[in-house]
Amino acid sequence: MSKKAKQNIDVAVALKWDGSGAPRVTAKGRGETAERILQLAQQHDIPMQHEQGLVELLLLVDLDQEIPRTLYVAVAEVIAFAYSLTDHRPTKV
Repeated sequence: MSKKAKQNIDVAVALKWDGSGAPRVTAKGRGETAERILQLAQQHDIPMQHEQGLVELLLLVDLDQEIPRTLYVAVAEVIAFAYSLTDHRPTKV
């Protein structure tokens, strides 16, 4: 992600999926919190994808809660994108 793209991002949501159940929202926020989420993702080589509409919907999900069924396809596309960039796969299948 370019520096210019990072400057325009004011919201962020982190998801975790271990291969079992639905992905969970593990962090979310706006402003400085969003910046910190992005910094931590970069530090840990976690792939990022910017989908403003999806992020806004995920902000409505409570922390540590599974995403709703209505977002399964959109989030599956994000997870597939992340896996295409790394060799990482969930440990439970």
